[in-house]
Amino acid sequence: MEYARLRVGLFGVGLEAYWEQFDGLKDRLNGYVQQMAEKLTASDVEVVNLGLIDTPEKGLQAGHNFRKEDVDILFLYITTYALSSTILPVVRRAKVPVIVLNLSPEASIDYTNFNKMGNRTSMTGAWLANCSACSVPEIANVFKRSNIPFHQVTGVLNEDPQSWTQIQEWLEAAKVANVMSHNRLGLMGNYYGGMLDIYANLTLQCATFGGHIEILEVDELSQIKAGVSLEEIGAKVYEFNQTFEIQDDCSGIELERAAKTAVALDKLVLKHNLGSIAYYHKGTGNYQNEDTMSAVILGNSLLTARGIPVAGEYEVKNAQAMKIMDIFGAGGSFTEYYAMDFKDDVVLMGHDGPCHAGTAEGKIKVKPLKEYHGKVGSGLSVEMSVKHGPVTLLSVVETVDGKIIFLVAEAESVAGPILEIGNTNSRYKFSIGARAFVDNWNAHGPAHHCAIGTGHISAKITKLGLLIGVETIRVC
Repeated sequence: MEYARLRVGLFGVGLEAYWEQFDGLKDRLNGYVQQMAEKLTASDVEVVNLGLIDTPEKGLQAGHNFRKEDVDILFLYITTYALSSTILPVVRRAKVPVIVLNLSPEASIDYTNFNKMGNRTSMTGAWLANCSACSVPEIANVFKRSNIPFHQVTGVLNEDPQSWTQIQEWLEAAKVANVMSHNRLGLMGNYYGGMLDIYANLTLQCATFGGHIEILEVDELSQIKAGVSLEEIGAKVYEFNQTFEIQDDCSGIELERAAKTAVALDKLVLKHNLGSIAYYHKGTGNYQNEDTMSAVILGNSLLTARGIPVAGEYEVKNAQAMKIMDIFGAGGSFTEYYAMDFKDDVVLMGHDGPCHAGTAEGKIKVKPLKEYHGKVGSGLSVEMSVKHGPVTLLSVVETVDGKIIFLVAEAESVAGPILEIGNTNSRYKFSIGARAFVDNWNAHGPAHHCAIGTGHISAKITKLGLLIGVETIRVC
């Protein structure tokens, strides 16, 4: 599905009284704001730049304009001293998260040349072009007293990687929040009976992330499958062969059955404009539905690889976690504890069902299983390890007091022997050790599933939490 492009509001602030006093100051400050607008635009976002706001009256109008433009996030660039009465009406009316940019034009004032200017009026004007930090305490005070959350980036406008990394992370987090607020999550089937930890509050999920939850029927997928053509099956089998490493003991009949179901899944996703799915189906003897749902793994893996993550066992919370990881560009592999290796100090983790090709170490293997452990039916399954290197674990946790928190940990996916059982399977090493990780992770009460993505992105997840009001707990 397509999502609305992130709309970023940008404005600079100054004090109107300065413009007649200090020649050229206003143009200089406007130049800073324009430089920031160009930097933001280069990050593939739509920028609504209202320029320099220098009076409370203009501030109120700017707030109205930002609301009309439907911006998702505000960047407040403090170019010089500005009255808090100019800034409060902008942010209060816009009602979106605000990032305060306290960015000096240079890393340091050239004190020698500055003090040689001679004309103290010119010197004061030059100083005012460098005093962005001056009004930050005033603005912070007013935001705090107005109960307006805010976040800061302090540094230099140009040639400051640390500041720009922070800004980029805020943009990426805002993009994730934006996509999640428009996402359509399809729920098909029912819970795996007895897994009390995975039962989710759907209203809480919608209230926290936004988006829409579409309740789907397995019967609909079976009906769509019945109309799939031989040509469509052949094309999907070809896609399987291009994407996966299909083992010799996979029968042609099973490949065609999986392909037929995969085509039906594509059509179901298109019909309902889905951006993610959670599913499970035990069934009560309906052969058509059992035949459908025992052949979804390959098709769901293809969907997951193209940005429509699919979580098994009707794990709504983990479908959300996988979607978040995928939007961040980290993938999002469905996983749980498999075992602990105390000799190598690693935790083995994986899961049956679909995988994410974008996170795979090498090509994904397809193997036949005579039994889906604990589930109905048999068929083809996928086996892979997550790419060796840095990874991040994310669990979307529902708490006893009716809130959602993010639980994260950073680790390394390492090489070594795995269980070759036709499931995803990886070895993870944690900076605090396997024992401490397992104890600390479990202490926060997550469900037994989580999403694993490539790269260390806990800082980005934390920023997403700050934008949408979700606490982030980092284990390591």
